[in-house]
Amino acid sequence: MSEGLENAENAPRCFNDEFPFGIDAKRRLQIPAKWKPGLSRFTLLLWPLLTGNPDCLLGLPPDRMKYLTQKLREVPLRKGDAWRRQIGKSSADVDLDSASRICLPKRLADAAGLKKRALLVGMVDRFQIWDPERYKSVSSLDEAENHTDYYDDGSQLEQLIQGL
Repeated sequence: MSEGLENAENAPRCFNDEFPFGIDAKRRLQIPAKWKPGLSRFTLLLWPLLTGNPDCLLGLPPDRMKYLTQKLREVPLRKGDAWRRQIGKSSADVDLDSASRICLPKRLADAAGLKKRALLVGMVDRFQIWDPERYKSVSSLDEAENHTDYYDDGSQLEQLIQGL
């Protein structure tokens, strides 16, 4: 592998912004061009995982999935096995095609309510794929929590950002 490609694949990536896209009849979904450099495969995970009623799909690039795998190895065996089974059955690896699209696995798309439209939401080191109507509900809750003690009146979030 050439050094340029190797560096592109290992370069820190920032998933930011929101992107509305259609989902075609084959469940293919466009990935934003600005998220693509160095990304050819990632893991989709139903999220939240353990509620039995997922809201969206969480997209984890290889470095985040590797980190999750390492952390799971640190969990005591019995609980770790249960968590690994849950993640294993609630996730799938997907590849970008030549048109920068992924094919959403049917069971994951159905569970997350993804039919004809999707909203991709950047989360800095990962991203989420939402049904736009579900996202409106969650987004309004996020806005309400931003104005309560959830973020300690915003000071903890401000400190985190200032510390970057």
